[in-house]
Amino acid sequence: MLPMRPRRHLPLRSVLLAGILASTSLLSSGVSQAGAATVHPAAAVTKTYGLSTAFNPKSAAVNGSTDVYHCSLINPHLSSDRVLVSSEFLPSQAKELHHAIYFLIPPEKAALARSLNVGGKGWSCFGAPLNPSGAFDATTWLGGWAPGPLEPHPTPSGTGIPVPKGSLVVLQIHYNLLAGTAPDRSQVKLTTVPAKGSHLKTLEISKFVAPPDLPCPAGVTGPLCDRQASIDDLVARTGTQAAQFLAGIEYVCKADHNAATPQFSGKLVTTTCTWPVNQTMHILGGTPHMHLLGQSESIVLNHGGTSTAIASIQHYNFDHQVSYPAPKGMIATPGDTITVSCTFDPTIRQRLPSLRKLPARYVTWGDGSSDEMCLGSVGWTAS
Repeated sequence: MLPMRPRRHLPLRSVLLAGILASTSLLSSGVSQAGAATVHPAAAVTKTYGLSTAFNPKSAAVNGSTDVYHCSLINPHLSSDRVLVSSEFLPSQAKELHHAIYFLIPPEKAALARSLNVGGKGWSCFGAPLNPSGAFDATTWLGGWAPGPLEPHPTPSGTGIPVPKGSLVVLQIHYNLLAGTAPDRSQVKLTTVPAKGSHLKTLEISKFVAPPDLPCPAGVTGPLCDRQASIDDLVARTGTQAAQFLAGIEYVCKADHNAATPQFSGKLVTTTCTWPVNQTMHILGGTPHMHLLGQSESIVLNHGGTSTAIASIQHYNFDHQVSYPAPKGMIATPGDTITVSCTFDPTIRQRLPSLRKLPARYVTWGDGSSDEMCLGSVGWTAS
């Protein structure tokens, strides 16, 4: 369960925990430059897992979608409790991958995961990995990758993510068919240490979102420039969870953002949402994430009347996504807030080669590469 709670009485899990929240997690970031967890090297075990057979993403596209989300089930055969201290994604077709996330499936959910893995071939998983029908859940991230550095990424020094005995792992990959459709055999490398005696603090990763609402630019027309028509098309491409999630964040963030009157500044559009803190958080760093129309993003802690950036990027580059270390000693306490703010340029759709051949549309939060997101992931420990 995330530590943030909306200001209104909308259940948190139905607002934030779509399994598809596409982001490089803190585990695949510059935040971890402080070094791996302080455990004896001999205790660490590194194993590589991947797809048993090549997956052809083109075969799984539906309703004209140019995006496919595919989940594969991995059994690490853990006979004792472990703690993950490093991960590395090994893509075989990097240019056509939008992102990858590796999810922890605890023993009590293993049967559900196996039931989805019919024939051992994986399953389509827009939304949360264990709820392909559209419901959201609180599945823990073990790590992730988005376009950027391909290298090992240790958790911040002294931290790790518990992986109980008997756990499974789901590797979720988002394929962008606009960039290619070659069969894929990507892998993930996970390094764990024994939980007993590790004395590692649990790394938590919380996600803060704001709702992109980008009307077609002046002079650009088409059937999907109607917001509801665009949402209907989004649902057809990615599932009913898309409309549920969009409605949730619009409702929670309406005090900061009104879809009917986007905040224009020339050709740019900005969206903002502020979330309250309900427990003490020792903040380690943050990861901004948008898609191809994103220009700038900030994740800001508002503490004791002072606003300090957890992470801020003025020239966002989708093809080089990294995380940023927070100022040393940053602590959030109950009563504080965290604000995520993103600025987009909707005119890029008419200029970017991978987008300009697509129909003009009103762009909202969505799982597709041609949709948008405003997401700030924050890594922290409780003590």
